[in-house]
Amino acid sequence: MATDKPENPPAFPNQGKIDYRENGMDLRDWFAGGAMRGFCSTLVGQDDAPKYAVLARDAYAMADAMLAERSRK
Repeated sequence: MATDKPENPPAFPNQGKIDYRENGMDLRDWFAGGAMRGFCSTLVGQDDAPKYAVLARDAYAMADAMLAERSRK
């Protein structure tokens, strides 16, 4: 079955070693958090820093691109 969205597995799968009720953060959220850290690290001392909503949107756009690239074989 083809899908427009790339696979988005758990970021930290437990692989059955620990009995967690949920898998927690998915890989898209993990990638977006990394992108957000990078974006914010360049804003130190800037008075014209973008609004947080813009940064969050861009972080998830980068995460989506990373998932898409990751799914290429």
